[in-house]
Amino acid sequence: MSAIVRRSQTSPPDDQCDDSQRPPALKPTSAWTCLDFLGDATQSEVDILLLSTAFKFLLFPAYRSTDFEVHRNWLAITHSLPISQWYYDTTSEWTLDYPPFFAYFEKLMSIPASFIDPKIVDLQNLQYDAWTVIVYQRLTVIVTELVLGAALLRFIRGSVDPSRQRILSASLFLHPGFLIIDHIHFQYNGFMFGILLWSILMAREGRQLASGILFAVLLNFKHIYMYLAPAYFVYLLRSYCMSPAGAIIPTRFVSLANSVLLVFLASLGPFVLMGQLPQLLSRLFPFTRGLNHAYWAPNAWALVTAADRVLLQLVRHLDVGLVVNESGIASTSRGLVGDTIFAVIPNIKPIHTFVITIIFQMVYLIKLWRAPTYKSFVAALTLCGYTSYMFGWHVHEKAVLLVLVPLTLLASENYAYYKTFVIASVAGIFSLFPLIFTPAETLLKIAYSLIWGAMILYPLHKQLYEFPSSLPWVLLESFENAYLYGFALLQVFVTLFPLVTGGNPDTEFLPLMTTSVYCAVGLIWAFIRLSTLYITQQY
Repeated sequence: MSAIVRRSQTSPPDDQCDDSQRPPALKPTSAWTCLDFLGDATQSEVDILLLSTAFKFLLFPAYRSTDFEVHRNWLAITHSLPISQWYYDTTSEWTLDYPPFFAYFEKLMSIPASFIDPKIVDLQNLQYDAWTVIVYQRLTVIVTELVLGAALLRFIRGSVDPSRQRILSASLFLHPGFLIIDHIHFQYNGFMFGILLWSILMAREGRQLASGILFAVLLNFKHIYMYLAPAYFVYLLRSYCMSPAGAIIPTRFVSLANSVLLVFLASLGPFVLMGQLPQLLSRLFPFTRGLNHAYWAPNAWALVTAADRVLLQLVRHLDVGLVVNESGIASTSRGLVGDTIFAVIPNIKPIHTFVITIIFQMVYLIKLWRAPTYKSFVAALTLCGYTSYMFGWHVHEKAVLLVLVPLTLLASENYAYYKTFVIASVAGIFSLFPLIFTPAETLLKIAYSLIWGAMILYPLHKQLYEFPSSLPWVLLESFENAYLYGFALLQVFVTLFPLVTGGNPDTEFLPLMTTSVYCAVGLIWAFIRLSTLYITQQY
């Protein structure tokens, strides 16, 4: 990893750009002068907003997952029932299982929905899919995603290299992950990652108290972001609550603690007063689920699960003397949402995943404690999310955004970070493809991802490329490039295999397993690269 480390030392200083570096804002003669609310946005930035929005409008009739009905039902729950019944209602199988701020968010959105079409918020009107609800819910995703867009514009304005940051900001606003998960599959990740980026932005600007408050708000929108909490805790404690000499600053500590406490009181307070906190927590943390989600997220456990399948076949065909757990035969082939049982390998328990995750995170947190700078914070934050994705219990494939979004902020540091970003992005985006399996959207997700790669990865490559310094690194880069090109062959296999086998139930899991394993290889390698860069780099 020495070459990777050498490349990492060339990072530019983390200062602010002056006004002369900023791109010109919209001129009065611009065709978009009607969009004055965008402030000093350039014409190219407005073009991206308008064209991407128009494209998202075209996706209104596209495939929708069950998450669409989940959120419609949450509109109905929060509109039709008193707050005391929100976390008890079981009218639909899609019960409310997000923290209270998201429930309040749904309540707010239910108000205009009730005027547009009262059937949208009818609790008994399950599986409602009229055009009114489709348009309304799709629009709410587009509108709330402007929180993300505003944060990305702000990142450009204060960047040391606005041209590179403009590419990174465009890459996030146009990210295939958001298109697939939010605008086709249906969720609100753009909105919530917008809050996360505002929090990170406050840290960059030296406003740590605001950063901590925004992160506390985010935790009360969606609790999956608690994977990032250790990095926030260490960074805010060292950079805000302690002096450079290591002494606690009591006023700052109390200010931060009280601010975070007030956020949680605003979120959880009503349920604490009603004695419903245990019920709420049982909805947020359903520990009865198994190690793997229905589709194996491409992490370390995907490789373990695949290894168990291979060992099972060896045991069946060869006399290797291994004991087979019969109850694990079906489970390991499908990655059931319920308990995951291995056939040959010893079973993994939640405590195992927790201990492994904590051990890895401690390595990065110790480094952050010693170097509590902004760039160190972003790297540690990314690695905390990455570790949880790699080794967590019942990880969803969509959680890869916890890795890809903050990693993007590091992509232009130097070529080593850029190559790590490319490997993780290609593997992570491809791992989301199985979420969209309908023929009409298959070509769309592939074409859009390729266009995104050409628009984002190629310009960054031209600016950052460094030829490997020695033959071993030339070979390593060749292997990495071969791996990336292999995704074309993987897509061909995934497309043709079901046609060739005629949907044979004995082999129908192979395309998903192959996708998961192949993507896991790239994501694990990117995890190793990023860990090495962070641990060895001086901040």
